[in-house]
Amino acid sequence: MTRSEAREQAFALLFEKSFHPDADLGVLTELSLQNGSMKNNKFTLRLAESAWEHLYTIDETIERLTENWSRGRLSRVALAALRLGVTEILYCDDIPDGATINECVELSRRFGEESDAGFVNGVLRTLVREREKA
Repeated sequence: MTRSEAREQAFALLFEKSFHPDADLGVLTELSLQNGSMKNNKFTLRLAESAWEHLYTIDETIERLTENWSRGRLSRVALAALRLGVTEILYCDDIPDGATINECVELSRRFGEESDAGFVNGVLRTLVREREKA
């Protein structure tokens, strides 16, 4: 399985989280494995576990970066892509920021509206610029 495919699986888990905010990662993962919509992959689980563990901080970061957009106004696709991207940028030092942004924009484009892709791109690039200045 490629990293892109593994990222797509983590994105799907985060997308599902937007429908079930109190959902347990283990339960969602097990259901996805059982119904065949997901294959067991260490990179997928690493990304999803990191997102679940840091979700409060990730969502705070998204809300700060999207100034006039409350989390409730974001499409579920954009929210899942942003959660994945912020997770990788903040908590996965071995993944280049450019790769993260490109992958998250592509996921937004494939599963959402064209405006989602541009929005995700802008927010994640702003986060990377902030980190570079710090």
